[in-house]
Amino acid sequence: MRSVRRARPELRSRSVWPVAALALAALAFLATPVAGLLQRAPWSNLFGLLAAPRALDALATSAVTSLAAAGLSVLAGLPLAQVLSRARPWARRVMRALVLLPMVLPPVVGGTALLLALGRRGLLGQWLDRLWGWSLPFTTAGAVVAATFVALPFFVVTAEAALRSFDARLGEAARTLGARPSTVFRRVTLPLIRPAVAAGAALAWARALGEFGATITFAGNVAGRTQTLPLAAFVALESGRPDEAVALSVLLLAVSLAVLVGLRDHWLAR
Repeated sequence: MRSVRRARPELRSRSVWPVAALALAALAFLATPVAGLLQRAPWSNLFGLLAAPRALDALATSAVTSLAAAGLSVLAGLPLAQVLSRARPWARRVMRALVLLPMVLPPVVGGTALLLALGRRGLLGQWLDRLWGWSLPFTTAGAVVAATFVALPFFVVTAEAALRSFDARLGEAARTLGARPSTVFRRVTLPLIRPAVAAGAALAWARALGEFGATITFAGNVAGRTQTLPLAAFVALESGRPDEAVALSVLLLAVSLAVLVGLRDHWLAR
């Protein structure tokens, strides 16, 4: 019995090594592309490439579309998250499946679906065109719609988790004191879930900033109108301007890392 007990720590240490080796291999697999990008980056001329007119136009388009998409995600996602947090289990499963669908749907498929729904001959787009003369494809508004389609689930999932963990007794206490439901939400619920709302908005903004497939399929790749940073990086790479493509990629990488670092306290707290 003593020999078996003495052998147990050694067996444990031996069993840990294969797991650790696989974990290091997976980590290296994830880190190597980032290292390759940073190694290839034109650091001496990085700011010059980012200050070029093409890059500035793409940066301005990305800023407009991503911020608008983040704002729309909060505006539409907060009521949806509230409904999800209070819905019955069967209804919550159905609605959550619809909410999560854009997260797992291939972006090109999402762009095609938007085109068939909101295009000039689409399910809803034909009526928008006939009644008000609105045409979303190949416009900045179309790029905002595409970015919102892929970014909205990130906000809804974050906000719903916060609302479901919210102590409902606080709202009930406020209602017993005569507060209206809108007042309870504005004065009690919203201040308590504000960190989750901010985190969800940041995630939605970062996802909208990096959107590629749905945007190019639904809104096109028009410079100064729908050409965002990812699209500009793709065009630069295809046009034989690898340094410009790498510079734009480094900028997007820096933004992504900044969002991750900024949200680390929220994730650790959860």
